[in-house]
Amino acid sequence: MRHRFLFSGVGLFTLLIVLLIIFWSWDWFVPLVNRKATAALGRPTTIAHLHVRLGFVTRVTVDDLKSEQPKGFENENAPFFTAQHATVKFDVWNYIVHRRIFIPLIALDTPRADIRRRADGTNNYTFGTSDSSSTDTSSTGFSPSSLKELQISDGHVRLRDDRLKADMNTALHTTPPAGTGDRGTIVADTTGRYANQPIEGHFVGGALLSLTDAASPYPVDLNIHNGPTHATLKGTVDDPMAFKGTKLKLHFSGPDMALLYPLTGIPIPRTPAYDITGRLDYTEKRIRFDDFAGKMGSSDIGGTVVIDPHQKVPFVEAALHSHRVDIEDLSGFIGGKPGPATASEKKADAKDPNVLPDTPIDVPKLNAVNAHVTYKGDRIQNKRVPLDNIDAEVSVQDGAIDLKKLNFAVGKGTLASTATLTPGKGGFTTRAKFDFRQIDLAHIVSTTTGTPAEGGVIGGNFTLNSTGNSLASLMANGNGGLTLVLDRGGDISALLPEILGLQLGNALLSALGLPSHTQLDCFIADMPLRNGVVDTRTLLLETRETRTLGRGSISFRSNSLDYSLTTRAIHPTILSIPGAFNITGPLKSPTVLPGAEIIGRTAAAVGLGFVFPPLALLPTIQLGVGKGSRCEAAVQAVNANPAAGIKPGGVTQARAADQNGKGATTVTSPSHAKGAKASPASVRAAWKKKLDKAGH
Repeated sequence: MRHRFLFSGVGLFTLLIVLLIIFWSWDWFVPLVNRKATAALGRPTTIAHLHVRLGFVTRVTVDDLKSEQPKGFENENAPFFTAQHATVKFDVWNYIVHRRIFIPLIALDTPRADIRRRADGTNNYTFGTSDSSSTDTSSTGFSPSSLKELQISDGHVRLRDDRLKADMNTALHTTPPAGTGDRGTIVADTTGRYANQPIEGHFVGGALLSLTDAASPYPVDLNIHNGPTHATLKGTVDDPMAFKGTKLKLHFSGPDMALLYPLTGIPIPRTPAYDITGRLDYTEKRIRFDDFAGKMGSSDIGGTVVIDPHQKVPFVEAALHSHRVDIEDLSGFIGGKPGPATASEKKADAKDPNVLPDTPIDVPKLNAVNAHVTYKGDRIQNKRVPLDNIDAEVSVQDGAIDLKKLNFAVGKGTLASTATLTPGKGGFTTRAKFDFRQIDLAHIVSTTTGTPAEGGVIGGNFTLNSTGNSLASLMANGNGGLTLVLDRGGDISALLPEILGLQLGNALLSALGLPSHTQLDCFIADMPLRNGVVDTRTLLLETRETRTLGRGSISFRSNSLDYSLTTRAIHPTILSIPGAFNITGPLKSPTVLPGAEIIGRTAAAVGLGFVFPPLALLPTIQLGVGKGSRCEAAVQAVNANPAAGIKPGGVTQARAADQNGKGATTVTSPSHAKGAKASPASVRAAWKKKLDKAGH
């Protein structure tokens, strides 16, 4: 009886085992898997079915894997991640024997991911756990090297990043290994928008898991179009997880390097179209763009850029050079727009009253990087700018700009400048100085006009102390001044039209009454700048026969000028009665008109510019153009015998006469040595008599 019950029990147990095998379903564990996955990922995660194939290498497959959006992103239209099938192979025997996790394969079929980062920095890809803390690889025995192969079939990722102004869709898949030692590739094609610009990208790289292989270089082949910017990157990366080094060739081109900021994080001023190729490397924890060369506008450009991304603010060290440079290609560095203007830009510029660039300095971009940049241009080619070469060095630290030097060779002389710009609430507190050192005028004339020229030396300086955030605002708020001396100049009839523009230059020559090929002996300008307005302390232009004095102001606050020039003969003659003309209106298009009457009022007004004898300029003259120059003699002559016919001692009387509002202003001239008075009527009569004698 006992044996019968025993056999009955064994039979029942066997039956139960058979029934369990027949009706066994791994789906019974689905609720448990869902609970564990939801707790681990910190968001609702489910699978529909679970399949397990036991063995030394166990294969686990789940169907309809879905991970929902985390808290705060519930309103998104798509789940965070889905896959029709996900398969994992687990080497059980390896774990039992060596206590080491080894996963020969992870395969994802039709995975879909929706990645989102908002403007405030919150995102849906930061994972957390609801009831347990994370564990490290040392406790689990798992590391990326534990994976052997990752397969992706018909994958799709959507990335939206409000900070980067990006909305991109990427289709990706993997290719199987081609043979022993090969781990396959991953191929990704991206479309959408990045930095508010259309983007298209094609990437072919080594298998994702080969990133963990320190012994084998990781191949990279990337082609990107971001708006008008095009970049390619080809080569290999050594031990990518440790960034041991690269052998990459980078080529990029586009209409403006400023558009590279979203791609590189490095702010660059506006540039003309460029096309540059070089070596990209990562050594000593620094990114290096070595021995690059190419074109930027009409200029060639080359050098090396080194970036240290590990500092709190990335540091950039750049050594740049050009063999031939068009200075207009660098106008973006002072807020200008390099390259030819479009029709719309020309229309906007015509309405803009500013003659100087008013593009504000982008402070957030400036704070994004610290930098030290040197630039050398061996030869400047531009007929409009008579400069020979350029040598510049600038540092940016915590938003402050230190222009250590910006030097141009001009013939045998140098135009040297330095500046510091310190950021503050009202803009950049700026201190700048420009020195004109023995600059050869003959070189300027021959360069700008294309004709041979003789003699001429320019010397002096310009200082600026101001606060603003653009070149235009710095001048509008500026204090300082210009002192400039030109000794034994060249042909003024060839120089003025080129410097001032053809129309205005010719108008000035006509108004001054200067014949063609007039040789300029001396030009002196001593003009203080106060609150954006340039006044005239001294303005003297002297030829062999005439002396011209200037009076008036130039306002960079209103971009206008109100100026008058008076010319008279140096030697006693009826022509010594001054002839005045006025230059007034906007700086962009001033009007040149003769004075209402060729009378002593203008002469007296001009003479007021010499209340303080210009002998104070002698040290500047001797420093700028050399001792014993003709300008030194001209200054002496102006003090002894002012061209306006008013000696410094007679200025008070002249001012009183000019301010009383009467039409007949008293003028003392060399032809009236004893102080005879010349009324407007007598001036006109004398002028008519002179013309009658000449037969006109």
